[in-house]
Amino acid sequence: MRVGVIFPQTEIGSDPSGIRDYAQAAEALGYAHILAYDHVLGANPASRPGWRPPFTHLDMIHEPFVLFGYLAGLTRKIELVPGVIILPQRQTALVAKQAAALDVLSEGRVRLGIGIGWNPVEYEALGENFKNRGLRSEEQVEVMRKLWTQDLVTFEGRWHKITDAGLNPLPIQQPIPVWFGGGADAVLERVGRLGDGWFPLIGANEKCRAMIEAIHAHARAAGRDPKSIGIEGRVAQGQGSPGSWINEIQAWKDLGATHLTLNTMKAGLANPAAHIDAIRRFKEATAQSW
Repeated sequence: MRVGVIFPQTEIGSDPSGIRDYAQAAEALGYAHILAYDHVLGANPASRPGWRPPFTHLDMIHEPFVLFGYLAGLTRKIELVPGVIILPQRQTALVAKQAAALDVLSEGRVRLGIGIGWNPVEYEALGENFKNRGLRSEEQVEVMRKLWTQDLVTFEGRWHKITDAGLNPLPIQQPIPVWFGGGADAVLERVGRLGDGWFPLIGANEKCRAMIEAIHAHARAAGRDPKSIGIEGRVAQGQGSPGSWINEIQAWKDLGATHLTLNTMKAGLANPAAHIDAIRRFKEATAQSW
């Protein structure tokens, strides 16, 4: 199982040296990947009575493609994982271009997580349709994969039209792996039919097992090998003890997870150095279980 870390978006701060030190420490410690969340805008809940979003305008979130473009030149081996890019609120060809450029600059170290998001405020500001975002994301994935693997693309779908045009440079990985986030039934079907992997948003429990079984059933229905679809679990460093972390790792292994990511946010860590110490302590306590 490949174990990585969640970039502590809301707590890392804006000092480039702290961001650099964290990424280089994660790589030096042997973590396999860094995963970063995506939100372009944070909305003010004070102007929206009764709304309780998980992130607001007060939460700092670095833009993943820019962040990883910076880290691509400061690291050598660690995989860079936007997880997840809220794809339908962004222009498809531009995302394909950004991901391809990042893959080239990182020498093939990109794994692209995508999702459809929950925040209509961002869709409004970015000029995209919140209501059709699920179906539209399917066509977006199809278009991106064509752009990543063909010098020239001609495509006309429900939402996209490309006439004899292409990306240059193409990515090293052709195509770049696309993993889906989310837990709705429609998402599980898309993962089974289209995805290279899935990011569960729940713990390693029986509900998650049933969701993985549903993905595998959809994969078989689409003529795909369920074993070709990766599963990435998460462990919160601030919850429990080394013993409970090891139990969680084993629970994810029992579910067939191929990847695991450590989250150090919301654990009362004040600065990048504290997050570095946390990922070091987690590895020391659990590495024999990976």
